[in-house]
Amino acid sequence: MAIKRSIKQYTIMFITIILLATAWTGSPSQAAVPKLENIRVALFMQLPGKYDVTTAAATFSSAGGMSIGERRPDGVHPWFNVEGGAAARFAVDSFKVKVYESSTFASALAVQKRLQALKGSAFLTSLSKNGAIVYQVIEGTYKTAAEAAAAQTKWTGDSELAKLVGGFKSVLQGPLHLESAALPNKAEAIAAASSFGAVGLDAFVAIRSTQSGTANYSVMVGAAVTEAELQIVRAAAAKAAGGSALTDSDSSQAYLVVRNDHTVSAKAESSSELYMFAGSDAEISVSPISAEPIKLTERSNRSYRGIFELSVLNGRMAVINELPFEQYLYSVVGVEMYPSWPAEALKAQAVAARSYALNKGFGFQIAHVVDTTLSQAYYGVGSERESTIAAVEATAGEVAMYNGKVIEALFAASAGGMTADAKEIWGNAVPYLQAVKSPDTSSEVGLHSWYRVVLPSGAIGYVRDDLLDETGKTTAAGSSIMQVNTNGTKVRKHPQIQDTIPVVAQADSGTQVVVLEKRVESGSMSWVRGPYTPQEMLTVINSKVKTKISGPLRTLEISKSGASGRATEILANGEKLSVSYPDMFRSTLGVQSSLPSTLFQIEETAKVAMLGAGSATRAKPADSAPVYMIGAGGKVAEVNQDNLFILDGSKQLRAATKEPSFRFIGTGNGHGVGLSQYGALSLAQQGYDYQYILKYYYKDVTIAKE
Repeated sequence: MAIKRSIKQYTIMFITIILLATAWTGSPSQAAVPKLENIRVALFMQLPGKYDVTTAAATFSSAGGMSIGERRPDGVHPWFNVEGGAAARFAVDSFKVKVYESSTFASALAVQKRLQALKGSAFLTSLSKNGAIVYQVIEGTYKTAAEAAAAQTKWTGDSELAKLVGGFKSVLQGPLHLESAALPNKAEAIAAASSFGAVGLDAFVAIRSTQSGTANYSVMVGAAVTEAELQIVRAAAAKAAGGSALTDSDSSQAYLVVRNDHTVSAKAESSSELYMFAGSDAEISVSPISAEPIKLTERSNRSYRGIFELSVLNGRMAVINELPFEQYLYSVVGVEMYPSWPAEALKAQAVAARSYALNKGFGFQIAHVVDTTLSQAYYGVGSERESTIAAVEATAGEVAMYNGKVIEALFAASAGGMTADAKEIWGNAVPYLQAVKSPDTSSEVGLHSWYRVVLPSGAIGYVRDDLLDETGKTTAAGSSIMQVNTNGTKVRKHPQIQDTIPVVAQADSGTQVVVLEKRVESGSMSWVRGPYTPQEMLTVINSKVKTKISGPLRTLEISKSGASGRATEILANGEKLSVSYPDMFRSTLGVQSSLPSTLFQIEETAKVAMLGAGSATRAKPADSAPVYMIGAGGKVAEVNQDNLFILDGSKQLRAATKEPSFRFIGTGNGHGVGLSQYGALSLAQQGYDYQYILKYYYKDVTIAKE
């Protein structure tokens, strides 16, 4: 839903509509405006079917320092502090693979880098063992021993990694430990860990929660997968002082296993502490000591207000940012709209974002929302501006309501001239989410025009208007001829600069081209995608639909449209594409990425109707017989070129193709339901206030305040 992301990256939002959900502490009356003091935003979490963005480690830092502790029903119990500027990394104490161990840092670093290149989650740690410092490379935080074993097999099979580890045999590690009694302080825990390391055991300082919520230091020995393995560790530990007093570690209470971590620094002389946590229903808190925000490295180095909570959900680490609800909106408004936009547009966005979040309740089991466009984009304090803060504060507590309940205030970057009715997007009719005209052309202000041209080679593509000059010439059919004015001009597949899409061709200064059409640069209002080959389309369609198409793909057409003109049914080879709801056509038909919207037309480039002698007609590609043309001097020849240029009865020149291919020409960016952000901009520029804007896009709503 973020406008910036929509414009620059064309990231497409998919929302399965869940109407008027409520999941609040306390039950407000039908007409009451619900209140939320703090909001919980999931940054990382594995929630099957809803959200799957995970990380093996979470690295936090704050200029003002942090307090690490345990969160319990009665509040946060602090354990220890991390000084300002220092990093604290966290991971789950679960199943993993010890891929390598060596007393040589450089060799361990090489193994860790290779695992990273193989997309493994590798940690480079050190500990005291056999009277020396050794370096271990561990990989992964897996849910089960079976998953870790599968990863072990994968790493063992890599020939380059095998050379780096030499004769070292990787081993599985697990969350079973032996543990010492509580020790007075961290220094004594370090010394005790070294004594167990002296007999060749992996031993770590641990921080253990007590019944009262305070923290004690202890030592955890071994990292076994099974009880049998743990008994082997017990026998070895008995050789060390105090080894006979070790007991099985109790996993019912939260704890941290502390490892010296060199992963970030990649230097032997520099390490930070890696805290591997576990415990039944453990919730580890990371809180700022001062007013300085906390930075999370793994989330693009963004900094956030409030506190963080770490837990295990479905076997993976969940990272939740909890902060005051209204302060959350400071960032959302700054991401979803440009802070430079008129105040009334920003206020409309603030009320819509507040309403959307309140409507969702605990939509993600342990969180109200997520930080991506699956909910609404939230990037922390870096996206806050004076204007966005002012918009939130000017509308504090205000929400849009329908029949006494907060609405699901959906919004999208651009409606493409007409918002969508909810029914034509998700199949659900919603009284306040109906189609209305939307003034979205404000997104095209300042954009270049592009010409679709034919090169002397016959290649077809788009060239930006400032790279072409008029020649005053036309073809025999009346089409304009223009001339390239810059060497190395790129002829592009779409009327926009996309580094991820290969160019069609390049042309040098002086090259003359024939103009087929002129259109504004693809953006939030209007866009072009394709042409795509039948095989490209077939591959992407069959990867998304419930019932696959038996190829080859010959035809693709819109058979039904909704109130706004958006596609609600599409036929491939005359058969309906089987999708769960119409908005899925965006991903189902998007070759390199999802289509910007479902408000489009499909151009079947090979589809041609021809009138021959004696008024005989033929239609391609239904008729696969060869096509012949009569040239100068009456010579008849078969048409073998890939592209055909056809002049219709209105003297419009069209580029057709010999073989089928498909182009999508559309408008709008996003699902199109509810408030159009560029439409809100236009209305604000015309002098309308935020309440008018909201009531324009959400039919028959009222704006209420607590």
